[in-house]
Amino acid sequence: MEKNTADNQEVLHEEVEKHFVDEASFVKALDLEVILSKKGQIVLCTSGANRPGLFLAGYSDYFAESRVQVLGKAEMSFLLTLSNKKRQEVLEKLFTKEIPCLIISRALEPLPEMLELGKKYNKAIYLTKEITSKFIGSLLFYLSRLLALTTQRHGVLVDVFGTGVLIFGDSGIGKSEAALELVHRGHRLVSDDIVELKNIDDMLLGSSPDLIRHFMEIRGVGIIDVRAIYGVGSILNEKKVELVIVLESWDYNKSYERVGKELRQEEILGINIPKLTIPVLEGRNIAIVIEVAVRDFVLKKGGYNSAMLLDERLISRKNIF
Repeated sequence: MEKNTADNQEVLHEEVEKHFVDEASFVKALDLEVILSKKGQIVLCTSGANRPGLFLAGYSDYFAESRVQVLGKAEMSFLLTLSNKKRQEVLEKLFTKEIPCLIISRALEPLPEMLELGKKYNKAIYLTKEITSKFIGSLLFYLSRLLALTTQRHGVLVDVFGTGVLIFGDSGIGKSEAALELVHRGHRLVSDDIVELKNIDDMLLGSSPDLIRHFMEIRGVGIIDVRAIYGVGSILNEKKVELVIVLESWDYNKSYERVGKELRQEEILGINIPKLTIPVLEGRNIAIVIEVAVRDFVLKKGGYNSAMLLDERLISRKNIF
């Protein structure tokens, strides 16, 4: 397996869009009651939801059939105004589409035609007790995470002063040791060794694979459980990534940043994240350097740039003389 470098991080796994989700998981996640079961997997292709009111009323252009279909009080009331023949006709037109499933809100009783057509065309029908708008909010939140563009990277993710810091570097450079020192100083660990990253609404969220969550490997000590040692306040399940820090062995032939007017960028899943490269040298406390880097990063976000201020002072002094 190819080693990571400062500018070429190895991508372990990546997937997009289409997702096959187990029906039981889908039902549990959204607290649904099963009326008609799909008996297997549900194919979800988009993070959107659709209320098919216009479609039921006869306007079929631009119908989003790949979305989860949600019927609320308005749609159900409209269907009851139709004659039996017309209702059968419009519902059959809906059920012949390639919809993932049909969800009825407010625990409204499904119509007999729905049950009949659901069985005929093998469509899943679920019930939620939530009001329509509230349920759609929960559904969109669930789908956005489930279908988000994802990747896995070797690295460490920590929450430092409320800022998500993703630490990269070659194996053995000291990523885990720096993270452990940060946890010891009161910061929080999100993931060690492998970080799962998702692009959700152009926001990069990082978390840990379930199998290794809260665990760290410290050379010479072995595997440790950070939560068991430092308590629940030392860990975090998920964090927005705002800063990338690359650790690398000090290269005396390389010129490192000494002013810091502008930050470089690291592109992950189409999102540009500010990046710093920190050289590692024996005796240098990397955890403290990371803390200072984060504090300076927060100041810059707020409009205070130390390097620019010093530059202005030097120019002003030059003009005086």
